[in-house]
Amino acid sequence: MKISVIIPAYNEAACLDRTLQAVSRLKGDFELLVVDGSSTDETSAIARRCGARVLTARRSRAAQMNVGAEHARGDVLLFLHADTFLPEEAYDQVTRTLADPNVAGGCFRLGFDQHTPGLRFSAFVTRFSFPLFHFGDSAYFVRATAFRQLGGYRSYPIMEDIDLWLRLRKRHRLVVLESSVVTSARRFIRYGVFRQQCRGICLLLLFLLGVHPTRLKRFYGEVR
Repeated sequence: MKISVIIPAYNEAACLDRTLQAVSRLKGDFELLVVDGSSTDETSAIARRCGARVLTARRSRAAQMNVGAEHARGDVLLFLHADTFLPEEAYDQVTRTLADPNVAGGCFRLGFDQHTPGLRFSAFVTRFSFPLFHFGDSAYFVRATAFRQLGGYRSYPIMEDIDLWLRLRKRHRLVVLESSVVTSARRFIRYGVFRQQCRGICLLLLFLLGVHPTRLKRFYGEVR
């Protein structure tokens, strides 16, 4: 079973090399695709040097991931953030989980590269299957056929990850794996852990209440 690891990137030269090298060291049949959103740094050059196939797309995480999925050759699509590390047993856990034909995909638990009480709590709750605890930084994986039947990510500037997760759950069984990815806490540290967590909760609630992601983007501020 081939797993296509799809990484949307924009000006990620500072961290992309470590992420790609980490995936390259994992055991298993992986395909690496980096979808660059017109970076102005060495993102594309680093990706090529690390053996990844480099694609381009407009600067939008949803659009970049859809382009990656369109060109992927794997049976499974795994969407990984450029600052996130997969666990050593990732391939075995994903393929063993998908050996059950009733399972269409899932995600990992979440861990951070820094430790504060707030971050530890955010990581802890991701062990539960409650759907609103699992965002794209948990490294979604999904059968390529299920992803394409669903139409991929919607062209949202934000919340495209939770939207996909909720739509998948309506049609398929998803599994939260026992292992954790480790992602950068840089955004939490930059804006403040408590502030970032509150902002995330507010955005999620507004999205569930029907506020369109284009409007929510005004509150998020940072272009993704």
